[in-house]
Order: sequence, then structure tokens, then C-alpha cells
Amino acid sequence: MKKGTLGALAGMVLLAGPAFAQSQPAVLYDLGGKFDKSFNEAAYAGAEKFKKDSGTEYRDFEIQNDAQREQALRNFARRGQSPIVAIGFSQAQAVEKVAKEFPDIKFAIVDMVVDLPNVRSIVFKEHEGSYLVGVMAAMASKSGKVGFVGGMDIPLIRKFACGYVQGVKAANGKAEVFQNMTGTTGAAWNDPVKGGELAKSQIDRGADVVYHAAGGTGIGVLQAVADAGKLGIGVDSNQNGLHPGKVLTSMLKRVDVAVYDALKDAKDGKFTAGLKVLGLAEGGIGYALDDNNAKLVTAEMKAAADKAAKDIVAGTVKVHDYMSDNKCPL
Repeated sequence: MKKGTLGALAGMVLLAGPAFAQSQPAVLYDLGGKFDKSFNEAAYAGAEKFKKDSGTEYRDFEIQNDAQREQALRNFARRGQSPIVAIGFSQAQAVEKVAKEFPDIKFAIVDMVVDLPNVRSIVFKEHEGSYLVGVMAAMASKSGKVGFVGGMDIPLIRKFACGYVQGVKAANGKAEVFQNMTGTTGAAWNDPVKGGELAKSQIDRGADVVYHAAGGTGIGVLQAVADAGKLGIGVDSNQNGLHPGKVLTSMLKRVDVAVYDALKDAKDGKFTAGLKVLGLAEGGIGYALDDNNAKLVTAEMKAAADKAAKDIVAGTVKVHDYMSDNKCPL
């Protein structure tokens, strides 16, 4: 292990020392870091809101490689940090192992299910929100061609893509959707250069709206789309402000709410383990409308997206969940 890595972990251990035992929660971010403008940063926002509202400090740590997951979780647990919230599906194996070792510590994990009595598992209906922005993309497109750039090629990201395609096709049955994934390892979440290249290749084929679900890689996607004078669609956090007037909307995945609720429930003595599923009906998914994109979203677009949301909640529109069968019917 590199000297810098040891120093970072040692620093975390000191900060998470006995003085904070039993009273202070912790957050472990996934690769890409807490300032990725997307998934991890949404978790950070939730933790910061909890700190502001409750006056309770928390510890956090940004892993630099996969080997640090288990080590960081165990360091937090040994010092009584609770609850410990792990961000990302890749944390599941480490959470399962460490949670078994520390049955009295509360854990939460976002984007994966760990079936243990001291673990809260939080998953989202990303396909529902992706359907909404797909409807908007199809209505905004002048070429009838739109794109999707994913991060790591896993079923979860295929879930975003499949919902998006279904939404696009619902608004324009003749529309063409280009799809690319960035890679097959964790590095795919933090490669904005490749993200930009993939977006540009889709634009060269005629796409004029490109949606990303790629973490930090998506920063490159949105940059390339803006540079080409086309429209991007952000993900997880509200990314409309990254390129005002060039981001049609952002598919909001309220990781901030999930983290905030886990920390607050623990503080209030109301923490429960088990599975929590957040979709449109639960306020865990949506799309962003603000001053940065207000001129891009027409009244017709908003009405169509809002109607789709109501229909999905009511069950009259069924959005296919890729993870239910690893297939996309469109």
C-alpha cells in the first residue's frame, strides 16, 4: 500500500477516535469522491443537511481503491461510529463482512441489498425517473436521435438506460437511441475524457440530446454536449447549473434523502434495518426544474413528464425494471 494511502487511513482513524465513540455517524463514499457533482455528492449533501439540522458532526472518508472499503468500514466500527452509511453497490461485500463482525453497530448501504439485522438497504427506482427524462429528451430532440452514456456496464446502469429508452419511445416511437457504456471496472465512474469522447461520437451520429448515468465521467459528457451546442441530461444530483441553458434537466435520485433519513432515524432512535425502496411515489426520484433550464423545458414537455409521473405512480404506465430479468424489451 502506498504511503499516502496509509496516511489517509491513519488520519481517518485519528479523526474517528474514541472521543466521538457511540455518538457520531460516518459516511463512506464510493470511487469518484464526494465532490463528483453526482452520486457521491448527493450523499454528501444529505450528510451536510443532517449536520446543519441536528448539530451533530459526522465523519466521512473517500476511498481511493477497492481494498480500502473493508478497512475503512472496520476502522469506523471499531471506534463506535454508528450508523455507518456506505455509498454504492460495490460496498456490499465489505458491509456484509464488517456488519457481521459488529452486530451492535448500525449500517446502511445505498444501491444494494445486504440482508442482515443491523443493515438498512436503500435502493431506488431509477427506471421511473429515467422514463421521465426520456419523454423530455424525445420532445426536445429536433433530429429524432438521442443518446445515453453509462458508467460501469452493470445491470443497475442498464436499468437507467432501459427506462430512458422506454420514455423516449413513448413520446416518439420512431426515435433512435444510441447507447454506450464507459467500461467494466470502477474506473468507469471517473473518466470524463472518455465520457466526452462517447458523447461526441453519438453527436456525430446525429444525437442532439444525451443523458448520462456515469458519475464523475458524466462531467465530460455534459461538457462535450455543451461544447457541441446540444443538450445534456444530468443524473443523481441537480446538474442543470453545470452548463446553464445546455442541460435540459437532471434525473434526480435522492441519495441525499436516503442518507439524511438514515442518520436522523438513528439519532431519533427510530433506525430500522431491512429494505427501503424509493421511487416516484416515495419522493425518491424526480427531475430538476430551475432557473438554469426553465427556458428549455416547454409547458408541453413539463405537462407530459408530470402526466407520465402520475401514471407511473397510479400504475397505468409500467416502466420495465431491467434488473428484474436483465432484459430490456425495447
